[in-house]
Amino acid sequence: MSEPVEREAAAQAEAAPNLDFAGTTPYEDYVQADVLTHLQHLRSDDPGEMVFLVTTQVMELWFTVIVHEWETATRALREDRVPVAVDALKRSVRELEALNASWTPLAQLTPAQFNSYRAALGEGSGFQSAMYRRMEFLLGEKSASMLVPHRGAPRAHAELEKALQEPSVYDEVLALLARRGYAVPAAVLDRDLSQRYEPSPQVEAVWAELYAGDQNGELVRLGEALTDVGELVWRWRNDHLVATRRAMGAKTGTGGSAGVAWLEKRAAKNVFPELWTARSHV
Repeated sequence: MSEPVEREAAAQAEAAPNLDFAGTTPYEDYVQADVLTHLQHLRSDDPGEMVFLVTTQVMELWFTVIVHEWETATRALREDRVPVAVDALKRSVRELEALNASWTPLAQLTPAQFNSYRAALGEGSGFQSAMYRRMEFLLGEKSASMLVPHRGAPRAHAELEKALQEPSVYDEVLALLARRGYAVPAAVLDRDLSQRYEPSPQVEAVWAELYAGDQNGELVRLGEALTDVGELVWRWRNDHLVATRRAMGAKTGTGGSAGVAWLEKRAAKNVFPELWTARSHV
């Protein structure tokens, strides 16, 4: 072998990745891909069930990431670290976009295609997702009755019970505004945090005042990050409604839910309500 050929062979050998590991690969150790790709236990012979199951599992992973971001934001707000909170909220916006795109593989299902494996779900319903419920609690959509389906899963139940009693992202934002001298009423600040947040005219006035001021201010940037989150949550609910309406019309939902009727009610609501209504007064 000539010297140039030997040099080229040596260079290629140096550039080649390490392929020989004593156990599993470092990638597998970190990502646990083998675990993830063997969690799909189909309950029907329909080929479409796989995409439904994997898409639902992907949604659960995005719920987990978004909960992490919003919990990061609530801690940062409590500690007056607004830039850290805004960064976490902005990351969650990109994650919500990816979550919302998860509807794409399911959005074109015909009723017959959905019905071909719907029976495999039994009493199962996305309504029963513990991680999605934690998302809702962090948005201020609190309800103690939503803990009931998780009584048989001690860890999930304990996490939800804790989240029910803790401040939502919006609760921490309003506490921050009060510390900064804005007239957030005591009735809002001292309310029972386990209850669903209800809009306040005084809070609406605070946001109107804030938005009428410095447009480059830290608190306006915080308000806009929350608005981005709220918009994508609204889009998630509407995309869920449309996908369900296409797949099953007005039939009763899985798990005994009201199906489309219940989703229509949810889609009509905005989170962080005063951030939307205050814009009429700026």
